[in-house]
Amino acid sequence: MPSLADRYYAAAIALLQRAREQNAPVLRQLGAVIGESVARGGVVHTFGSGHSEVISREIIGRAGGLVCVSGIPDPSGGFVENLVGYGAKLAERYDRQHGLLAGETIIVISNSGKNSSPIEVALYAKQKGLTVVGLTCVAMAQTASTVHPDGKKLHEIADHVLDNCGVPGDALTDTGGGLMAGPTSTLVGATLLNLLQLEVIDWLRAHGHEPPVLRSQNLPGAIESNRALAKKYSGRLSRQLA
Repeated sequence: MPSLADRYYAAAIALLQRAREQNAPVLRQLGAVIGESVARGGVVHTFGSGHSEVISREIIGRAGGLVCVSGIPDPSGGFVENLVGYGAKLAERYDRQHGLLAGETIIVISNSGKNSSPIEVALYAKQKGLTVVGLTCVAMAQTASTVHPDGKKLHEIADHVLDNCGVPGDALTDTGGGLMAGPTSTLVGATLLNLLQLEVIDWLRAHGHEPPVLRSQNLPGAIESNRALAKKYSGRLSRQLA
C-alpha cells in the first residue's frame, strides 16, 4: 500500500495539473491585462491574510519575478482578519504610503474566500479603479458562509478568479478515520502566481517591452541590475531593494 506521502504526492501533482489547465484561459487573459499596466509603469499589488500571506510573498521581491510587485502587510498576521473594518484600514494605510492607482491590478488571496479582511481589501481596490484578481478555492467558498456584512465572498467580488481547485478544508489525504492532512493551497497558489508572471513576461516581450525581472543577488552584477530596475518604482513598493 502506498505511504501517506506517496498518496499525497500523486494527488497533489494531479491537482496541480488540473489547476493549470482549468485556469489557463484566465491566466492568458490576465497576462495581457497586467502586461499593459506594467508597460505603463504600473505596480501589481497583493494581499493575503494569515497563511495566504505566504502565497502573496512568493512573488514579492523574488529572483526570477517581476520587480513591480508589492504587498499589503497585515501586522496581525491574520489574527483579526474577521474584524469588520480592519481590512479596509489596512488598504487605506497602504494606499496612503504606496498608492493603489486606477488601472493597476491587485491579487487578493483567500483560500476560503469568506473572511472579512481580504473581501474589504478587494472592495477598496475596486472602488479605486483597480482590476481585482481573486485567488481562492471555489469549492471551499461554496461550502462556507461569509462573515462580511455584504454577504458576498471573494470570488463573487473579483473581476477575475483563479481557482486553486482544492477541497473544502484544504487537506486531501485521509490519514485514517477521516482525519485529513496534506494541504495544497500553497503549492497550487504559488504555482498559479508564477505562471501568471510568466504570462505577463510573455506579453511584454511579444509587444516590444523589456520585462522588469529581478535577478538572483548571488549572480554577478545582479544587485546593481536590481537596484536600477527598482528606481522606477521609488516609493511604490512595500519591500524596497537596497
